Amino acid sequence: MPVELLGHLRQARDRMDRDYRAELDLDALAAVAGISKYYFIRCFEAAYGETPMRYLTRRRLERAQDLLRAANLTVTEICMAVGFTSLGSFSSKFTQLVGESPSAYRDRWAARGRPHIPGCYLFMNGVLDLAGTKAPGDTGPSDCAILEKPSSEGPE
Repeated sequence: MPVELLGHLRQARDRMDRDYRAELDLDALAAVAGISKYYFIRCFEAAYGETPMRYLTRRRLERAQDLLRAANLTVTEICMAVGFTSLGSFSSKFTQLVGESPSAYRDRWAARGRPHIPGCYLFMNGVLDLAGTKAPGDTGPSDCAILEKPSSEGPE
C-alpha cells in the first residue's frame, strides 16, 4: 500500500468517526479516500487491522456502550441513535463484542448507582437525533418535564 494513501484512508476513518450515525456505504467511504471500494477495503484493512464496516460497527457499539452507561434511554433508542436500523442485529453484534446483552450491560452499570442523563436533555441539546425512533405525537420520556425552562410570561 502506498504511503501517500494513508492520509486519504485517515480521512475516510475520520468520516466514520464523525458520521457514525449516518448511513455510510463503501462507495461513499471509498470516494472520500479517492479510490475504488475494493481497493479501499484492502488498504483500510492493511492499515487498521479490520475492514471498514467492522470498524464502523465497532465504533457504533462503543458509542452505544457510552450511552447505555450514562443516558436514560431505551435500548431501542440507543440502537437507532448510533446508526443501527435493526434492534436484533444491534443486540447480536453488541453481545458478540461486549459479551453480554445491551440490557444486561446497562443494568450492570445502573447497579453502581450513578445517575443517568435524561434522554430528552441529549435530544434538546443536539447530542442525539432520534429521527424515526418515536411514534408521531410521542413527546418523549416523562423526565423531560424537569428540564423545561419556566416561562417568563404569565398565564394566558
